[in-house]
Amino acid sequence: MYLVVGLGNPKKQYSGTRHNLGFQVVEALARRLQAGSPVSRHRSLLAEAEYSGSKFLLAQPLTYMNRSGLAVKEIVRSYQLELDRILVIYDDLDLLPGTIRLRKKGGGAGHRGIQSIIDALGSEEFPRLRIGIGKPPPEVEASDYVLEPLAGEEREVLEPALDKAVEAVLVFVSEGLEAAMNNYNRGLSSSG
Repeated sequence: MYLVVGLGNPKKQYSGTRHNLGFQVVEALARRLQAGSPVSRHRSLLAEAEYSGSKFLLAQPLTYMNRSGLAVKEIVRSYQLELDRILVIYDDLDLLPGTIRLRKKGGGAGHRGIQSIIDALGSEEFPRLRIGIGKPPPEVEASDYVLEPLAGEEREVLEPALDKAVEAVLVFVSEGLEAAMNNYNRGLSSSG
């Protein structure tokens, strides 16, 4: 069993914001795999899916971004999952808009959702998929920037990135993290 977690904030006011790209990838995966309606369990919306003979859970934590670890820890405990079978998807200010990047492990790098998961699991040793949103303009605080809705031009750049992220998740589940990294980290440094 794999766990694919998309980070974001519940409630309609956050839908379509930069910080909810993880939620959007999970929703796109659910549609693509006809996963059925999610159920509210373990402080998350959870749906079961299957692809290429592998079963996995699609999760959207309902704890809000900064407390994502509470939900992830409950799911990991309940299903007795190994950390290398978890993939966390989230937005990243340090990547150019539309870039996706997979990593085996790492610190929180200032992302409070990821830091919450690291703290709750007591480990940095879980794979993640970052979607670049770029840095805010100098006059805009990062905390405001991530909660703004995507602009028209930005949407055109990020839509293909979301599609690539869906494909990367499917490669992760069917062929493993190394294959996904080899296919989707091209042109980027190979660290991490």
